[in-house]
Amino acid sequence: MASVVLPGDSIPLPSSSKPVILGPGLAASSSRIRTPISDDAPAIISTRLGLLSSFKGKEKSEQYWVEGNSKRYIPAQKDMVLGTIIARHAEGYRVDLGSSQMASLEGLAFEGATKRSKPNLKVGTLVYARVSLANRDMEPEIECFDPNTGKAEGFGELKGGLMVSCSLQLCRHLLNSKFPVLPALASTIPFEIAVGLNGRVWLKTETVSESIALKRVIEGVDSGEIKPEKSDIDMAVKQFLA
Repeated sequence: MASVVLPGDSIPLPSSSKPVILGPGLAASSSRIRTPISDDAPAIISTRLGLLSSFKGKEKSEQYWVEGNSKRYIPAQKDMVLGTIIARHAEGYRVDLGSSQMASLEGLAFEGATKRSKPNLKVGTLVYARVSLANRDMEPEIECFDPNTGKAEGFGELKGGLMVSCSLQLCRHLLNSKFPVLPALASTIPFEIAVGLNGRVWLKTETVSESIALKRVIEGVDSGEIKPEKSDIDMAVKQFLA
């Protein structure tokens, strides 16, 4: 069950031996504490107000983050994000993620990229990427491939489609398989989707009207005008397509 935490609160470490991944709103302190699995472990503290949430990943790891109503995205390592290229340079690109700093994307951070063969992306291109480096006092770095496999795995340039801006909280919910919004939409309209934890969602359908309908449904769920239930979503889709 999620619990409310305040900035500066100490977060108890889990008793299991699984690797722990800290998400947004949590940070490792320089002080050390004693835990059930270690006599010298870093203390974990909350950096913002919100609900402490957790998730057991497929890699037998445990993820923890603070679920808040923040409007500005703060980059966190391993986050999936949608970014817009705003500048090019000799080694790569500068990308807008909606955070306080621009992100750096190297030209070699793509599947199969070499010094002689690199993607040639234009300013304004939308890319789906993964945050590879995120420190408080440094410019974040992103990459468009999975470092474990060396393959794109869905990352890279997103062609066509429509981008929707929504809350950070909704984006995290959309990535939860138990959240009914995307399954309900998929039962009505076939589409491609990329969800970024930085408050951006990319959609691509066969027609413009279907893309606009999906956009209005997601915006309605985000604002609270549409309940995240299958019956309500089906009714809203039919209304927007009429």
